[in-house]
Amino acid sequence: MGIAEEKTIALTTYRRNGEGVTTPVWVNRVSDGRIGFWTAMGSGKTKRLQNNPQVTVQACSASGKVKDGSPVLTGTAEMVWSGPLFDEVQALGRKKYGVMVPISRTMGKLLGQQRKGQTYADTVVLVRLDE
Repeated sequence: MGIAEEKTIALTTYRRNGEGVTTPVWVNRVSDGRIGFWTAMGSGKTKRLQNNPQVTVQACSASGKVKDGSPVLTGTAEMVWSGPLFDEVQALGRKKYGVMVPISRTMGKLLGQQRKGQTYADTVVLVRLDE
């Protein structure tokens, strides 16, 4: 199974001091060969990606526990806010995760995402994995 077929991946982004921060995210394979997921602009991962687009990914559980024996893959991330790839990742996410999407949106509201000025799924992150 490839990384894009996983339900959840552990995405590691890097602070300015080089310290890695790992977050579980949903993932889909995008038509241009990259993997993609959505997030809210202003989240920690988007702030870190603005300073350093280098990431690592690894298969994990929904809670972020890395799967034993799963390879660590490196790549470069790009954020997009509109366009065909943005729309594709949104559609793929709704198809793959179904009822979890509105549940996740509601949880974001309850946990204060809107208070922080963030909008659910307004940013798509595309990751080109290194070979």
